[in-house]
Amino acid sequence: MTGRARVFGDDINTDYIITSRRKRESLDPAYLCQYLFEELDPKFAATVQPGDLIVAGKNFGCGSAMEVAVTAVAGAGIRAVLARSFSRTYFRNAVNNGLLPIECDTSGIREDDQIVIESGAVRNDSSGLVLPAAPLPAVMQQIISAGGLVPYMRMHGDFAL
Repeated sequence: MTGRARVFGDDINTDYIITSRRKRESLDPAYLCQYLFEELDPKFAATVQPGDLIVAGKNFGCGSAMEVAVTAVAGAGIRAVLARSFSRTYFRNAVNNGLLPIECDTSGIREDDQIVIESGAVRNDSSGLVLPAAPLPAVMQQIISAGGLVPYMRMHGDFAL
């Protein structure tokens, strides 16, 4: 997977990702992605492109357990979020919805850097840095590859490996 880095800082909570008032308007990812990160950068949603990668510091997705904070990101065509750490709820919601959460040291990644996600590593083609990434259990990789937990269950019927 390759993409352009879209960089945010530490403690990006779910209301920064998509404000809770937007989920009262609609739960449609195509609608929600128009308002992605509007509290932090009102122009972000207009500039995001399918294939972009969210890059953040520590504690990404903290705050409420809004699953819609994952569906809004995925609705914009973003397939992965790289962060130094995730809230556990956001991490699980990401996996369950087919969004790849990657834990790695993101301090050397800058806005618009070209990033390549490889097995076990993140390569920054703009700087030459290669960053080790925390491994995901095989079943989580399979859930993400299937497009999320519901498609995985439709394909497999259970969690037997």
